[in-house]
Amino acid sequence: MIRSLETSSSALVAQRIRMDVIAGNIANAFTTSTAEQDGEPYRRRVVSFREGDGSGHAGVHVDEVATDPAPFRLVYAPGHKDAIRQGPEQGYVRMPNVNLTIEYVDALEASRAYEANVAVLGVTRTMLNHSIELFA
Repeated sequence: MIRSLETSSSALVAQRIRMDVIAGNIANAFTTSTAEQDGEPYRRRVVSFREGDGSGHAGVHVDEVATDPAPFRLVYAPGHKDAIRQGPEQGYVRMPNVNLTIEYVDALEASRAYEANVAVLGVTRTMLNHSIELFA
């Protein structure tokens, strides 16, 4: 039963990290230039999970937080400070590749997975309490 506690707690940590990444994506959905990406718009980040932590412990762990290679959206806004100045895309602003609808759905999914793991922790705790009562 202790192993199920480890598994559920690792899933809670993984889903919290996923929710943090989603929150960052939503917060930067309209960031048209970033210093860390040489003036490029913000790139959506995605979390990938892996089974176990590499040292024999069960559960789910964050494998990587990667950037989404999807293309940026173009929005026509010739007066914007980050508008493209020349070429065929003149007057357009490259916007982040963040789709708020997808981020909201991902946040809902992460939230439900978190709630499910909290429920598993509760059931496991109840089982442990009943086992202790039987042996006492």
